[in-house]
Amino acid sequence: MTKSLLFFLCLFAFLAPSARAEEEDDGPVGTESTQTKATKLMALTGDNDFADERTAWDRTYSRRDYVFGKDPSAFLVENVDKLPKGRALDIATGEGRNAVFLAKKGFRVEGVDISVVGLRKAQKLAAENGVKVQTTNADLNKYPIKANSYMAILNFYYLQRSIFPQIKAGLKKGGVVMFENHLVDQLKLPGGNTWEKGFLLEKGELKKAFADFEILFYQERNDGKNAVASLIARKK
Repeated sequence: MTKSLLFFLCLFAFLAPSARAEEEDDGPVGTESTQTKATKLMALTGDNDFADERTAWDRTYSRRDYVFGKDPSAFLVENVDKLPKGRALDIATGEGRNAVFLAKKGFRVEGVDISVVGLRKAQKLAAENGVKVQTTNADLNKYPIKANSYMAILNFYYLQRSIFPQIKAGLKKGGVVMFENHLVDQLKLPGGNTWEKGFLLEKGELKKAFADFEILFYQERNDGKNAVASLIARKK
């Protein structure tokens, strides 16, 4: 099993909602639901191995309405006013819930994801909301983020450290990155043994990675279900 596929299994086990993702959780703002067990992935897909990550996500997105719901991340909703208007990039946009929310707020949004099925649903969601989102099907391990192009870049629950420099370069001066991902402390929480440590942030890692930016918001929290780091930082 490849590391990227293992990451998919871990991420899905913690983020796939049994009914509603974040808003039914009594945890702090922005926390993703962790009520779903790892075994739900197998029930959902009917398979315990995939040829590759693309196939895994395509199968997942084709088996339910909106796997992570249509509502945007609570952390994004609470802090959208910290994002300067203009061109925005949503990394690993999936079914487009965050991208569509930004488009409704007047941003010119581009969403990139490995899943064609997810992107089709993102376009459907955009049409339902009367907005446009430009989508690109690409492997983010190989996707070149355009330099000096964006006023806002979102990175929610996708950790690929090798693209940190591209995120920085992709932002214009004064542009803002909004980033949220699970921490290594997730390993100590219920179900933590399903995670691969390499796909979890170390304590303080995200803040250190963007130390050359102006930190507008940074928080690490653990509510007993999720251990999460959240960052908002502006390019100087």
